[in-house]
Amino acid sequence: MPEQPIDLSSSGPPDTVLPDEPQEATDALHAALSLPFDDRKAAVAAVVERWPRYLDAWARLGELADSAIESYAYYRIGYHRGLDKLRRSGWRGSGYVRWVNPSNQGFLRSLIGLRHASASIGEDDEVERIGEFLRQLDPDLEH
Repeated sequence: MPEQPIDLSSSGPPDTVLPDEPQEATDALHAALSLPFDDRKAAVAAVVERWPRYLDAWARLGELADSAIESYAYYRIGYHRGLDKLRRSGWRGSGYVRWVNPSNQGFLRSLIGLRHASASIGEDDEVERIGEFLRQLDPDLEH
């Protein structure tokens, strides 16, 4: 049974909303992101170590990475963990995963970051695939 309800409206594909992260994890990530820049990456990494399924923490590590390939790796982890979480939430490979739902933003941020990191390392076919996937997940999302 899905952790979150799936909206099966007659107006289009269903919406999947990922479950919220524990408040303690969210607070820890916000605190890490508020640190001075030189301390931020290590603090976000500590959040990931404590909550390794926290998608937004992986995405934020991707933003803080020291190289394109490091960003690519963090974003890819967030993306794959996100697919697992989506499936546990009832997503069956199609339907919307919209940015308007805050709990979906870590997954989408990872996917957007993966698209940018893929471009920076010359993975043009992956850039195209991810762009199409993002349009399917949330047609209103600017990326």
